[in-house]
Amino acid sequence: MALREGEASSSSADDKQEQNCSRVITIVFLALLIDLLGFALILPLFPSILDYYSQTELSVLQDGLYLSLQRGVDWFAAMVGMPPERKYNSVLFGGLIGSMFSILQFFSSPLTGAVSDCLGRRPVILMTAMGLIASYALWAASRSFGVFLLSRMVGGISKGNVSLCTAIIADLHSPKARSKGMAMIGVAFSLGFTLGPMIGAYLAMETEKGEVFYLRSALLALTFAAADLIFIFFLLPETLPKEKRVSSVTTGFQAAADLLSPMALFRFSAVTQGKEAPSDQNLQNLKILGLAYFLYLFLFSGLEYTLSFLTHQRFQFSSMQQGKMFFFIGITMAVIQGGYARRIKPGNEIRVVKRAVLLLIPAFLLIGWAANVTLLSAGLLLYSFAAAIVIPCLSAVVSGYGSASQKGRVMGILRSLGALARALGPVLSATADEGGVGRGRKKPELSPAAKDLPTTQFSPPESTDQTGRRGCSGRRGAMTTCSNSGLQISCGLHKHFS
Repeated sequence: MALREGEASSSSADDKQEQNCSRVITIVFLALLIDLLGFALILPLFPSILDYYSQTELSVLQDGLYLSLQRGVDWFAAMVGMPPERKYNSVLFGGLIGSMFSILQFFSSPLTGAVSDCLGRRPVILMTAMGLIASYALWAASRSFGVFLLSRMVGGISKGNVSLCTAIIADLHSPKARSKGMAMIGVAFSLGFTLGPMIGAYLAMETEKGEVFYLRSALLALTFAAADLIFIFFLLPETLPKEKRVSSVTTGFQAAADLLSPMALFRFSAVTQGKEAPSDQNLQNLKILGLAYFLYLFLFSGLEYTLSFLTHQRFQFSSMQQGKMFFFIGITMAVIQGGYARRIKPGNEIRVVKRAVLLLIPAFLLIGWAANVTLLSAGLLLYSFAAAIVIPCLSAVVSGYGSASQKGRVMGILRSLGALARALGPVLSATADEGGVGRGRKKPELSPAAKDLPTTQFSPPESTDQTGRRGCSGRRGAMTTCSNSGLQISCGLHKHFS
């Protein structure tokens, strides 16, 4: 009888813990969805916004900030041998703006993660939400390129909220719950990038006479950010207990150099200090996972930031057509993540990732060589499938490493590697995208990072606490290079994760 009562009590506790995990996952999913809806509103408008500011600065102030930066872009384009046509340089200019946003996110993600390891997840994510409100308010008020650029800078600094969401999921005790949570984060991204661009394009078309075409989108983004702040304040619980936090913020910032140095990030140096440092095998696994994550997002972001310009110039897509394109990508990702990715069993993630990365090869080739919308759509379909699988699965595996007080730093480092990839990808992709236009193309080479994949064998993470930590559940030249790099990533993962 006593044994049965003990089993019933244990089962009841497990059920309650599972309910709490499900509630946290749902809240994080909704909060991130609201955030990403506001973030994605600008995507189909970006080429038109840059055209608008170029005309405004030209007519109002000959030595305006936009023109000054454009002259710098022209100089850089000439240095790398790009054609002098303005339409080519606008792609590179857009890539530089996207890279600036990601560079700021690169600096902010590990720092917000480290602060949250000390103060808790809840207060820090509330601060990032307030930063996003300020960013969208500046965008809505902007009538010059300088204010718009400032809004993007504030937004980049405040985008540490995404790494905090992954840290909150990583705080969950059950590997199954972490796997489901990472998949739901992926679903939030898919839905955000499905609906956001469509809404932004629609609002731009509904502009009244005399009204700036992006004003309604900016005001809606501001509304989403304010609603997100209120939602988090009232519903998001604290997932990092005080007894599992680091002793002080100073302790977290002692590793500041490790959090901001690219080489230290690749080595995950910030989690090697103290008594709870991971074992040598776990650390090596983290390094391999971090490199694979970086290389994938390097390719992904290169296409992501140049896709709008590619379709704008090659197929003369309007803002609404671009919104429909992002809707197609997003709905495909949402279906795959909601119906397949979240059902991947713990321990099978790496095998699925290898298959998904292989799909990037035909995807980039089809997109790069597409002469019509049908071929473009086929390439985007394969691209969307890979995008729906790789990041949630790699994030789920990484979330199984580190002690409870290190989760914020581990996931912050991972997000910083992603931000670094997003900072480099757009510029290098735009350069490769246009650098060969009008002249002979050389045979594409693999990226140096892809050639340097390590050769260490992978094994599941060793348990670091009582819960155990085993997994969780354009243009032709640039696209061809990306397809070769995708093959190299898949081969590297096959060597180290088999």
